[in-house]
Amino acid sequence: MSNSDARPGKPRGQLRCSECGYIPSKWVGRCPECQAWGSVAEVGISRTTGICPGPVSNPAQRIVDVDADAAASVPTGISELDRVLGGGLVPGGVVLLAGEPGVGKSTLLLDVAAKAAAQQLGPVLVVSGEESAAQVRRRAGRIGALHENLYLAAETDIGAVLSHVESVKPRLLVVDSVQTITSSRTDVAAGGVTHVRTVAAELAAMAKERNISTVLVGHVTKDGAIAGPRVLEHLVDVVLHFEGERHTCLRLLRAVKNRFGPADEIGCFQLTDTGIDEVADPSGLFLTQRNDPVPGSCVTVTLEGRRPLLTEVQALVAPSPLSSPRRTVSGLDGARLALVLAVLEQRAGLNMATRDVFAATVGGARVTEPAVDLAMALAVASAARKQALPTHVVAIGEVGLSGDVRAVRGVQQRLAQAARHGFTHALVPRDCQVSVKGIQTIEIYDMWQGILPLLKPLAAVVDA
Repeated sequence: MSNSDARPGKPRGQLRCSECGYIPSKWVGRCPECQAWGSVAEVGISRTTGICPGPVSNPAQRIVDVDADAAASVPTGISELDRVLGGGLVPGGVVLLAGEPGVGKSTLLLDVAAKAAAQQLGPVLVVSGEESAAQVRRRAGRIGALHENLYLAAETDIGAVLSHVESVKPRLLVVDSVQTITSSRTDVAAGGVTHVRTVAAELAAMAKERNISTVLVGHVTKDGAIAGPRVLEHLVDVVLHFEGERHTCLRLLRAVKNRFGPADEIGCFQLTDTGIDEVADPSGLFLTQRNDPVPGSCVTVTLEGRRPLLTEVQALVAPSPLSSPRRTVSGLDGARLALVLAVLEQRAGLNMATRDVFAATVGGARVTEPAVDLAMALAVASAARKQALPTHVVAIGEVGLSGDVRAVRGVQQRLAQAARHGFTHALVPRDCQVSVKGIQTIEIYDMWQGILPLLKPLAAVVDA
């Protein structure tokens, strides 16, 4: 290092992570905040003095003088989407919708755009960077999303997108997707970290300035995270994830971030040949319709956000020819199943060490919360003992390592949902102190007295 580089008076550039914006004290090869490699670089000269006051866009106001109605939600016409958004789209708000390829993001937003155009609140502009206008038109015709106030544009340049906004003056803008839009301000390829951040910042600034509701479609990585820099999620007001398995028709719209409403709501949709339909009560999709009970089946009530959903857990237990018995799950957490099996063997005296165990949910539901532990334990015990549980009984509770059944949140809400679907009895943890009309609760203290002794007399208790 030369003497000129070591002079204390020489200004130094500021180090910043291009992924998350973290500012380290010295250069490092891996960002300590987001763990990204090679993202820390010098971004400019750090100056702590000499900053002069500049012009302001709007004068400061007293908070009581600010018009709150300017940020009122406008319903989209799709009740499940409005539930997740907190009432609808907010003028000037920016929504980021992410999901796996082929899950139905473009189809859902095309339906939203058509319904928004039909409300006669103003024109709606859909910008597609992945498909031509003719391809989008064919999909719109298939799902019935045609309206004279709906405009289409196939563009991949941010300048062209802004020109379309200037000419159409839409009330709602849909950009599909933000990773495909390029910008002349950056020399990097489309989809890069710097590039996506620049394009998203331009669109967000335009939405705030013109008071346009904007929806951006985002790609996801193989791990399910939104592709691009983490700062992309900070630039927008709402982050939604559209989830669903390819072999099932159910789609869940989940809010991850929401500045205008609750961030724990979900919306349920069903993929059909004519588009995506709303599912106001999806509990029936996760239950098997049968008249006679069968061993290895138990119904529970899960909470997806704040919505209770009835879910059937099925289990199959068979002698294993292998030295290490198989443990296979579908829609359930494998770690929770291993915990339940260990508790059943050690605390309830059920031999599981030499048996294969298969556990799954019905209808492609994915359940990971601990409240399903009791239903999973009952399903496994029922399959192992070949004793069926009554069909109108639900089980709710978390199983601990000591064999006790612990309380979970929202028991009152869960039982109310079970009662609406005709269930008359519920197995719940002790001291829940809940009362729901039409449903009788049976408290379960632990596995010693709760599981095996309960299987045979439970039918008699329920029938009585």
